[in-house]
Amino acid sequence: MTETITIGAAINTLLKDGMTVRFTAYDGSETGPPDAEVTLNLLNERGLSYILTAPGQLGLARAYVMGDLEMIGAHPGDPYPAMAAMLNHFDFRTPSPLEAVRLVRGLGVEHLKMPPVPVQEHLPRWRRLVEGLRHSKERDAEAIHHHYDVSNRFYEMVLGPSMTYTCAVYPTQDSTLEEAQAEKYDLVCRKLDLKPGDRLLDVGCGWGGMVRHAAREYGVKAIGVTLSLKQAEWAKAAIDREGLGDLAEVRHSDYRDVVESNFDAVSSIGLTEHIGVKNYPAYFSFLRDRLKTGGRLLNHCITRPHNRGESTGAFIDRYVFPDGELTGAGKIVTEAQNVGLEVQHVENLREHYAKTLAGWCQNLVDNWDACVDEVGIGTARVWGLYMCGSRIAFERNELQLTHVLAAKTADDGTPPFPLRPTWLS
Repeated sequence: MTETITIGAAINTLLKDGMTVRFTAYDGSETGPPDAEVTLNLLNERGLSYILTAPGQLGLARAYVMGDLEMIGAHPGDPYPAMAAMLNHFDFRTPSPLEAVRLVRGLGVEHLKMPPVPVQEHLPRWRRLVEGLRHSKERDAEAIHHHYDVSNRFYEMVLGPSMTYTCAVYPTQDSTLEEAQAEKYDLVCRKLDLKPGDRLLDVGCGWGGMVRHAAREYGVKAIGVTLSLKQAEWAKAAIDREGLGDLAEVRHSDYRDVVESNFDAVSSIGLTEHIGVKNYPAYFSFLRDRLKTGGRLLNHCITRPHNRGESTGAFIDRYVFPDGELTGAGKIVTEAQNVGLEVQHVENLREHYAKTLAGWCQNLVDNWDACVDEVGIGTARVWGLYMCGSRIAFERNELQLTHVLAAKTADDGTPPFPLRPTWLS
């Protein structure tokens, strides 16, 4: 006779440290602290199938995105209390073969048939060859389309007026998100020592925030490139609205298709994460070749607190940044130096990214109904999970945000930098 196992008992058994939030299920079972602030409620059999066919974060995410798993006591736009509690002790252990058979029989073998995955989920890496080789122009274009071409209106509500989807720099603890985004762009301009008449190339320019700031505040002639058509269209309209058409330009293009050179400065703000670690030599060589002698490069990207190259994990890879890869600041510095760039300054801004993500989550909460109307409940839930989880990773030093400032130094060693940094004044 097959032993009947409750869902609550099975989930509690499979977690390495047991359930740290309250868990209830449609079979009437429950587990976890009864006084927990947050409850996870499994609503139906489809949700159980998602969890059993992909034990861990991916299965839970599928059930949550599809509405089969709900969080009670946490807003879906910012599920910080639940995520913080779960990420402490939410690792599934691998059961022995005998135990696995007993659990599956007790819960029902029929639940090992995986339901259709949410429409928001991208193909697994091994199936993406239909989109070209990894980090080919074709496959990179599809990856960028998957994430950035969601809806400009959605991004306006989540990112705020700056339309800036990269780490802000907070001058004070009390600075607003908009003030911090303006400070970020200005810090990059100061580090690049931009002056009126300089030529700037901004690769992976998003909605053109850096291009417009440099043109408006520093009188720079700036070219930005993005693989997202919707970003390029929004940026061009913003340039026209601000009357910057004589100085600023945004192209719908792969950065590798830029043919101009002899730029005074190159900024790369949030692009390196999409490049692929093995492509760093070609990437930094290309940026070096766009610079004039003495020109500066500012590379701003998410990094690991170590220098091992790693993919971003199943949930981020399938739902947020397909083909994304991260490594440490040391690897970034090494590869920049290996192509002949002189690295002058490195800065870690990880606490600033945690605050930035908290601000975006608050925007999502404040505009939740309108965001759901714009992109659908499943996509809105994906964004709440992703931004909240990323915030926690930056808070815990699992992720960092690194500025690497380098220059194309002359063969005779003529210094491209002053004796002391000028951008802090």
